[in-house]
Amino acid sequence: MKKISFEVEESGFYGAYWENKNKSNSALIAMLGDDPSDYLAKTCVKWLHKNGVNVMTMSPAKKDYGHHNYPLERIEKAIEVLKKYGNTKIGIVGASTTGMLALVAASYFSDITLTVAMTPSDFVWQGFMQGNKDGCKEWPIEGESTLSWHGKPLDYMPFVYKHPDYWKVIEQETKGTGNMLCSRKLFDDSEKAYNLTEKEMIKVENICGKLCLIGADDDTLWNTGKYIRRMDERLKKTPHKCDYEVLVYKYGTHFVFPETLIKLLVPGFSKFVMKFIFKSAKEHADECRQTRIDIDLKLRKVMREWNNM
Repeated sequence: MKKISFEVEESGFYGAYWENKNKSNSALIAMLGDDPSDYLAKTCVKWLHKNGVNVMTMSPAKKDYGHHNYPLERIEKAIEVLKKYGNTKIGIVGASTTGMLALVAASYFSDITLTVAMTPSDFVWQGFMQGNKDGCKEWPIEGESTLSWHGKPLDYMPFVYKHPDYWKVIEQETKGTGNMLCSRKLFDDSEKAYNLTEKEMIKVENICGKLCLIGADDDTLWNTGKYIRRMDERLKKTPHKCDYEVLVYKYGTHFVFPETLIKLLVPGFSKFVMKFIFKSAKEHADECRQTRIDIDLKLRKVMREWNNM
C-alpha cells in the first residue's frame, strides 16, 4: 500500500494517508494503533479500503503511547489535508481511548459526518502516559487532560489514584482474572470520588451526520455499556444533529471489532487468540463471535450508505 506520511513539524499532525486503489471521495480518520504505520493501523487500512474509503491513520506522536493534552487542532489539520486530496466526505473511527477522542473531535468539527466510536466513554479523562516508570506501565499526569484545544487542557475527570497506586490498582484487579487487563475499578472509583459535571461530558449532541456507539457490558477496562447508555439518554433528551445508532451487547469484551477485521489481524487463529485475551471471550466464545459478526454487518452497511450519499 502506498502512503504519504505527515509529521507534526511540517503538517501540524502525525499521520499517514492511504489512498484507496478504487477511486473514492470519502475518507476516514482512523485513530487505531499506537503508530500510523504499525500492524494494527495497516490492517485497519486494508479493512477500510475493502469498504471503499480512503484512510488517514493518526496517533499522538512517535513512540508516545500515552494520551495527554493531544491537540484537537491536529484533527482539524488532517481534515484540511483530506479535503486537498479530493475527499468531500470525512469520517472518524476510534476504539478504546481513541473512541472517546473520536467523539470529542466529531463534536468540535462539523466536517466529520460519520463517527464510529468503539468502547468509548462519555466524558474526557485525565491525561496518562505509558512506558516504564518506577515499575509501572502506565501513570496519570498531573494537571493534564487527554485532550487540549487552543493550548488549554479540556476539562476532565481526574483519576482518584495517583502514581504509583494508579497502576497497582490495575495490576491487583487484573491479577488472577484471566484477562489481559482490568481497570474498571480505576474508572468506577474515580467517577464516585469526583462526581462528574457537565463540563467533562462530551457534547455528543453537536456531532453531525451518522454516529455509531459500540460496546459490550463484559468490557473489563471500563463500564462501556453504562457510558453508551448515558449518551443515548442524553441524545434522547437533547436536540441533536446526528442520526445515531446504539450497539451495546451483553458479550463482546473490550475488542468489539468487526469479525472480518479480527480475521485480517490474526488470519486463521481469530477464535483462539481472542480466548487468551479476555476471560469472557473464552467462556462466551460463541456469543462474542456473534457480537463481532453483527457489528461487522451493521458497520459495513453504515459505511456503504454513508459512502454512497
